[in-house]
Amino acid sequence: MVSNSVNKLGITELYNIQDKHIKSHSKLNVSERIHYLVNLKKTIQSRENEIYNALKSDLNKPKFESYATEIGFLLNEISLFIKNLEKWAEPERIPSSIINFPSKDYIYKEPYGKVLIISPWNYPFQLSLLPAMSAFACGNNVILKPSEHTPSTSNLVKSIVSAVFPENIFSVIEGDAEVATELLRLKWDYIFFTGSVKIGKIVAKAAAVNLTPTSLELGGKSPAVIDDSIDLKLVSKRIVWGKFLNSGQTCVAPDYLIVNESTKDSLIKELINSILEAFGEYSDKLNNYTSIVNENNFDRLVKLINESKVIFGGQHNKKIRFIYPTLVDTSNAEDNIMADEIFGPILPILTYKNQDDIDEIIFKNPNPLALYVFTKNKEFEEKIINRYKFGGGAVNDTVVHLANPKLPFGGIGNSGYGSYHGKYSFELFTHKKSIVKRGTWYDNKLRYAPYEKKLSIMKKIIKYFG
Repeated sequence: MVSNSVNKLGITELYNIQDKHIKSHSKLNVSERIHYLVNLKKTIQSRENEIYNALKSDLNKPKFESYATEIGFLLNEISLFIKNLEKWAEPERIPSSIINFPSKDYIYKEPYGKVLIISPWNYPFQLSLLPAMSAFACGNNVILKPSEHTPSTSNLVKSIVSAVFPENIFSVIEGDAEVATELLRLKWDYIFFTGSVKIGKIVAKAAAVNLTPTSLELGGKSPAVIDDSIDLKLVSKRIVWGKFLNSGQTCVAPDYLIVNESTKDSLIKELINSILEAFGEYSDKLNNYTSIVNENNFDRLVKLINESKVIFGGQHNKKIRFIYPTLVDTSNAEDNIMADEIFGPILPILTYKNQDDIDEIIFKNPNPLALYVFTKNKEFEEKIINRYKFGGGAVNDTVVHLANPKLPFGGIGNSGYGSYHGKYSFELFTHKKSIVKRGTWYDNKLRYAPYEKKLSIMKKIIKYFG
């Protein structure tokens, strides 16, 4: 990784290069953008083993998870843009208003300009390139700052981008928080940030200085509510998969469970069975299990385990940053483990007797990025879905709503704002410019002064056509 001093120089140079390119009106047309996307896709496919190795080096991520959640996920999104970009980018004809007769009305889709992408470490390949690729496909110039906590993957992302794109339209700058701060001092046309609520507030504050539109993809404590009507064996398999995927370092992982008091013991038994089936007994050499990203996060998670009543698991090895899947008994929403998003392989279990109990727990950490409900009771299902504000979620499963590119992904309130994936990414990174093209063969004199005797006619027209 280059030093901060070099990066700062690079920031100014690259920013000015991209700014000059934009001011030259040398915008890439749609076919040119598709050409670059095709090359990006081919490059990713040709360097698949390098991606596996980088993710292994940074996170000890298994190949299956690397492909399913990073490489394959990204390739599908690129393919979607290649297939649909020409159609999405066309000016959209809109029904005209009779007041403007004769006219033809359109929505033009245009890029914002210079876009800054700041990406996280938990899915360092996909969450860097997916929003950056989307912003570029919409015609924007992009500077991407990947996470310094996953240096092998960040360096590979820079290598791939440098191999495919000219630096005046898409560049990568590596660096730490100081570099991010330097980037945020510049005036951007759009900022897209994925990360913690704490840093999200800093990004939003910096963007506000220049009135820069921003998307914040944050997180929060995403609950899973389980009633007493559902098959607990199936529930446990799906919860264990979603929670311990990427060792719990997933923004939409179920952060804690709220289970009907009458089924708590049975659910715990099934959760333990599912953990053992998926990962086996504790061992320092477990396969199919990602490491914690760094020592600071490892120490933070171990402290949470030590402060909690462990039901199962809790074993850990600092040398390899490994924490075995852990279930903890949590008496109420005031416990320390419920204060912030866990972002690790620790699963607190709380109980409820009635709806008021669920309210009390969820309202302690409102507006999560995801919410899950497990039930066969349609009335209970709809009550949970409609009662709380959250980004998105699933009924009788976890995490799977991300798999459908036709669904928008994003948060609300504390979990962020702005939605993307699929066509929603195109909508996010595109300004909609409204255009009315008036005809000249007829001109209604009603709108022109003098206005005497015209008010009643105008009222009738607005009422009739309104």
